Amino acid sequence: MKHNFALFLFVLMLSSCASKKEIWYLQDAVENNTHEISFQNTSIQPNDILKIDVEALVPEAAIPYNKGGGIQQISIQILQLQGYLVSNEGTINFPGLGLISLFNLTINEAELKIKDELVSGGHLIDPRVSVRLVNAKVTILGEVKSPGTYNFTEQNITILQALGLAGDLTINGRREDVILTRDVDGTKTITHLDLTNTEFMNSEFFFIKPNDTIIVNQNKPKVTESGYIGNVGTLIGVFSILLSTTVLLTR
Repeated sequence: MKHNFALFLFVLMLSSCASKKEIWYLQDAVENNTHEISFQNTSIQPNDILKIDVEALVPEAAIPYNKGGGIQQISIQILQLQGYLVSNEGTINFPGLGLISLFNLTINEAELKIKDELVSGGHLIDPRVSVRLVNAKVTILGEVKSPGTYNFTEQNITILQALGLAGDLTINGRREDVILTRDVDGTKTITHLDLTNTEFMNSEFFFIKPNDTIIVNQNKPKVTESGYIGNVGTLIGVFSILLSTTVLLTR
């Protein structure tokens, strides 16, 4: 009986341990160590906040079309307060032009559209328009060190960079099945990504888009420990006591 208890405890401890296949990233990187980078253009969506700067040959002529009065901006919060909030209909209210629809346009397309309307409406001659999204964010939940919502100002960041903002996955995070949700043309899509295999680096989900949500569930050992088996340390202590009692009684 003593040997049976010892065997049971050994198997129990093994079942509570995560293998390297569950915790190592990019395990096939030796075979697949080159990937072509395909950057993505972000499309403007409702609730985006845009910073729009207009320059002209005569600087004074562009003043009515700029917010902030040319003051040097040092805070992302100030940029957001002075930016243009995209309505639920995908429009902004731009000085001198009124409502302009920017829905589903890329940043470059939005710049060209505003420039064309300024020129065609006789407002400015050969203006230069710069548009920037200043409230891009990603929400990261589950088995990461610091779950939460994170802002980023880069046009392209990868899912690995996003997870880095949250302090990386914990040892209990399920790396082979990370969930990413994304809103595409009014439809929410749910995608499962395997970070232990380099294949995800070739997909459209390698780069994060604003308002994406990343969910990292617990891996099997953690679920086992917290679920029907209970705390492994406690069980080992209980079975040690039972084993000692059994040995004493059978002498």
